[in-house]
Amino acid sequence: MFQLAPHRILSSVTAALVLTLGLWVSSGRAAEAAAAATSALPKLLDLGSKSCIPCKMMAPLLKELTEEYAGKLQVEFIDVWVKENAAKGKEYGISAIPTQIFFAPDGKELWRHEGFFAKADILAKWKELGFDLGTATAPKIERWEPAAKDARAKDQICTLCDGDISPKTAVVVTSAKGDVRLCSLHCAFILYSCLTEDKTGFEKRVSVTDYATGTLVAASDVAYLQGADGKTGRPWIKAFASRDGAAKEMQTGGGSIIGWAALQESELSQRCGFCDRSLYPQDVASVRVEGAQSYGCCAHCAMGVTARTGKDTEVRQPDGLTGEMIIVKTLGGAVASVEPATAVAWFGKKQTADGKWVSAGCFHQGFFATPENLRQWLDVHPLETGEMITIQQSLADKMKLTPQQIQKACKIGECAPK
Repeated sequence: MFQLAPHRILSSVTAALVLTLGLWVSSGRAAEAAAAATSALPKLLDLGSKSCIPCKMMAPLLKELTEEYAGKLQVEFIDVWVKENAAKGKEYGISAIPTQIFFAPDGKELWRHEGFFAKADILAKWKELGFDLGTATAPKIERWEPAAKDARAKDQICTLCDGDISPKTAVVVTSAKGDVRLCSLHCAFILYSCLTEDKTGFEKRVSVTDYATGTLVAASDVAYLQGADGKTGRPWIKAFASRDGAAKEMQTGGGSIIGWAALQESELSQRCGFCDRSLYPQDVASVRVEGAQSYGCCAHCAMGVTARTGKDTEVRQPDGLTGEMIIVKTLGGAVASVEPATAVAWFGKKQTADGKWVSAGCFHQGFFATPENLRQWLDVHPLETGEMITIQQSLADKMKLTPQQIQKACKIGECAPK
């Protein structure tokens, strides 16, 4: 938000001269009909400039409102930093830009706001003022029953991510309620990072699969081979019952031999900026928090970084189908811009035993450049259930959380099998 400099506000005499130039010209009945229709609409007036940052962030929102609510809402922008419009600032009594003024159809001012104002908040304010503009026409995508039956055996499904468990990388964590089967050591460390119970001696409860023989061995008695994919840079881990086995694999597959302590330090070195889960940067959303680097372990947690920090962010999340980068910028706790503008969010949900629908977890969330991309992704992920929401809603949901709820976000509470 910018304060108007005195030299940008003309004298009342100059203002009067400028106003006399604003003549309304109508030609024929068509023009008169258009004018009558326009006057019957509520009006949103945005006074700003084409160069101040918050004003530039308002521009795409004003365009969307103009297109999506044609016939329901009149939208006007005045650049008060342009010489010929400078008197408008004084005419409307503004002291900062951008300023949005809400007018009734009869021209009466209803309310005004200074600074960036998110699209969802604009619509909510109109509704509060008694003008329910409805919602813009948008496709509805939802699935409340899986499109196919999960034919996998229960012990072949990762308790954490619901992925397939390979016999060469399976991990078992013991708990008072039974064994927890996981698809990888990475999932084991994600589990570790979000446990709320005492984690002392966690490795003594973990058994890993010897990559060479496929047999389970105690995690603390294993040599680990750690490396990274040459194309993506994503880390990989292989466990071996003996150091000799790890050394033999290293000769052909590369990597470095490390122990449990070093592996744990490496796996826990990167955390989600919202829920504090362990993550690999190659798998997740990148989040810039006023210049500082952070991450979101899923698209929705990435939006949650704004709620947790209270700061403006820039989120970069690949499309779940194509990998196209989706860029979301927040300002003042609201979405300021989305590129591409057609991007949407998938809110993966699951049904609890009592019939309530809750989040399906971070592994089932995503952003998509278009609703069509989401449809295609659902076609190849028949087990997914949930609904499409706007990216604005994904942030709004996080902004509603209390500090206490954010502190508990994504915490498992205890290690127990499903």
